[in-house]
Order: sequence, then structure tokens, then C-alpha cells
Amino acid sequence: MAPIESLDPDTSFKDWIASELRFWREREGLSLAQLGQVMSASRHTVSNIEHARDGWNMNEDHADRLDDHFRLNGHFARLVRYARTAHDPDWFAEYTKYEAKALEIRFYRLSLVPGLFQTPEYARALIAGARMVEDVEATIEERMKRREVLTRKNPPFVWVLLDESVLHRPIGGPEIMREQLTLLRDAGDMRNVTIQIIPQSTGFYQGLNGSFNGLTMEKGDLAFVEAPGGGRLIQGDTEVRRFGVRWAQIGASALPRNSSRDLLQQALERIG
Repeated sequence: MAPIESLDPDTSFKDWIASELRFWREREGLSLAQLGQVMSASRHTVSNIEHARDGWNMNEDHADRLDDHFRLNGHFARLVRYARTAHDPDWFAEYTKYEAKALEIRFYRLSLVPGLFQTPEYARALIAGARMVEDVEATIEERMKRREVLTRKNPPFVWVLLDESVLHRPIGGPEIMREQLTLLRDAGDMRNVTIQIIPQSTGFYQGLNGSFNGLTMEKGDLAFVEAPGGGRLIQGDTEVRRFGVRWAQIGASALPRNSSRDLLQQALERIG
């Protein structure tokens, strides 16, 4: 096996896989093109995986072909599986790189407004309250900068599913919530943004066990799940499809676009 124990303790699974792939290729004296034939991938793909470049990851089919060729008894398959189930403390930095290039962005939120649609004051109340970052203002500035994706040339279509409880949780107090709900209402009027709300009268529905994001890229779909202290990028076709089904199930419980806007307006008027 490759000398994995010599890698830095903070090495990500992506770097780990890259190191392993290079080790086995060089051990067998294979060129990038030759290993590409083994993996049923291009030389370019192999090179990008070996260098752990953003947007390039080993999939299950690559792993199975490598394990069969090198007789590794599922070694690469396990690495790919662990990479997809482990929480990465730096997941958000990777997520924003994908988000900036996405063709479609999907947010489902159970308790808070998605960061892409937060006002600076709403964001400040959340970030300062969490007490997890040293430079609150820098974090807010980064969050606000993400909004550029909404007005870029050929902007993505953005779909938002919100639990109604998001509208009634008074983050930062009435003034901040009034500004936040106004921004959310106006964002829903944008050509490329659709906001739908799951009313509290729904009772049980499939989204009650947690929020997630979905992205459609030029080369397939991704899903992202946030967790305390980290998060997870999901790229496996089977698991991404499960999130697609979950998205559809949640959407089936949501109000239509116009009715959702009316509910937003009602929440805004209740604040006064």
C-alpha cells in the first residue's frame, strides 16, 4: 500500500485518493493515458484527480476498475465511500467554488434564510450569536459577495424551499426581520429565482430531518449537507439521486410561487 501514514494529518480524503492513485500508477509504470484506459477515463481526468483539482473527483466506477486491475480488494472503493461520508471542516470553501459556476442552485431550509439571500444585519445576528468566527465583519463581507452569482452574466436558476418557521423566527429582532423578509420577497420576484414555502399547517413532511443544498453543474449534480463543525459534499450518483427525490417530495408539500409570496407578505405585515 502507499505510505498513507506519511501524509499530513490534515490531508483531505481527496488528497489521500490523489496520493494513492499516483502511487499505484507509478508502481506499475503506467502513463496517465494507460491508467485512463484502466479507469475508462481520459488522461486529462486522471491527471486532475491525481492533483486533487477542484471539481475532479474519483467516482465509484473508477474505484471499482482500479480495485479489479490492481487486485486491491475494494481499497479505492472504501476511500471513495469514506470521502463521501466524512465531514470536512473546510467544506464551505469548496461549496462556494461550485456555487459560483452552477447552472442551477437549490436550497431547502428548515430554520434559517439561505446565506445567499441574507441581509448583512441578519447575517451579523447569526454569525455573532454563534461565536464561531473571530472576524465577524469579514465573514459577513464574504457572504454578501456570494450574491454576485445572482446577477452574473447567464445567472443560475435558483430554487428555494423554505419551511414557514423561517419567517417567524425573529433573528435579530423586528427591524432586522422586516428588512430580511422584504429582501426575500423581492428576491422571489427576480426572473431567475423561485421561492416556495411549506406552510406550518402541513404537519409532517419529508424535510423535517434537515436542510441541504443541491447544485446542477455542466457535468452533473451535487448535493451539500451542513453539520456542526463541518459539512459534506455528495457526488455519488446514487446518493445525489436520493436527494433529488427528497427535493421533489418536499416541493410537493410547498405552496405555489404566488401563494408563497402572499404568505411572505403576510409575515411582513405582522411585524408591523
